[in-house]
Amino acid sequence: MRLSSPDRVLFPERGFTKRDLAEYFIAVGDGILRALRDRPTTLERYPEGLGGEHFYQKRAPKNLPDWIPTGTITFPSGRTADEICPTEVAAVVWAAQFGTFTFHPWPVRRAEPDHPDELRIDLDPQPGTDYGDAVRAAHGLREVLGDFGLRGWPKTSGGRGIHVFVPIAPRWTFVEVRRAAIACGRELERRNPDAVTTAWWKEERGERIFVDFNQTARDRTIASAYSVRARPHAPVSAPLRWDEIDDAVPTDFDIGTMPARFAEVGDVHKDMDEHAFSLEGLLEQADRDERDHGLGDMPYPPEYPKMPGEPKRVQPSRAKHDDD
Repeated sequence: MRLSSPDRVLFPERGFTKRDLAEYFIAVGDGILRALRDRPTTLERYPEGLGGEHFYQKRAPKNLPDWIPTGTITFPSGRTADEICPTEVAAVVWAAQFGTFTFHPWPVRRAEPDHPDELRIDLDPQPGTDYGDAVRAAHGLREVLGDFGLRGWPKTSGGRGIHVFVPIAPRWTFVEVRRAAIACGRELERRNPDAVTTAWWKEERGERIFVDFNQTARDRTIASAYSVRARPHAPVSAPLRWDEIDDAVPTDFDIGTMPARFAEVGDVHKDMDEHAFSLEGLLEQADRDERDHGLGDMPYPPEYPKMPGEPKRVQPSRAKHDDD
């Protein structure tokens, strides 16, 4: 791949250039390709570097090389788009040439775009909480997943949060996978009510870790493993083993340090594709929650069409005011 303006500084605080970004993606190539292979992927681009204008590119550009395949995805509105589906590291470097920092792959493969093959749990620290709180929630999540016959692979978000990915058989729809995520979050919340919340409305979350179930909704994506995040120190989303999360310092993983770790330990999530778990247990729990506790669906993001069985999208304080 030929880079234009390879010496352009993309991260002024660290002095990292476009060449550094491309060389980073090459150094972790096997890992990021494992995370992106055959997945329709949105590109988060910063053509002028951090601090310049940026945008999310959901549609494959007209200048896409013919050796990079695409996959057709359907948005909640019913519209469709063709997104790039990397099948080789060169596609990642090609995207870096256009200032791509972060890759946002759909949880599907291009052959089955309507059936996710990953359950993705986003543990999002709220004001007053930090990475340590996310770690404690992640350990609780690991226990919940184990009780339902599931195994998760953790990674840093590149910020204060933790993402846990569970490979699943591509049998369920986006609606069903989201329902399973809600059931998982509610069970984690029951076990840790003072530390974890599934409350969609910020005014109800408090100083707890939010299980962002809507990250499993159609067209919602999570930064891939090894993606670079748009922060001054150029952090990356770092795959970890479970025995590493307590001692990990998220700021230690950046485009300058991750290549050495990758050279030493490789992709610690490389075995994910060897597994495909079932969501039946979580979906049965969702049925029990609804039947026995009256806990049905949760609100979708505001830009989504109204979904069957969804409660009103009105924050509780406003709803109370309207009822007065």
